[in-house]
Amino acid sequence: MPKTALITGITGQDGSYLAECLLEKGYEVHGIKRRASLFNTQRVDH
Repeated sequence: MPKTALITGITGQDGSYLAECLLEKGYEVHGIKRRASLFNTQRVDH
C-alpha cells in the first residue's frame, strides 16, 4: 500500500517539485491550492 502525501500550495515552485519527488518514490500525492491561485497544470501534471 503506497504512502499518501498532502501538499499545500502544490501549484507553486516548491510544491510542484515536492510532488514530483514524492511521486517518483511511489507516494500517492494530493494537493491543495489557494482559491485565488491560477491553475497552472504545467507544474503538477506528472
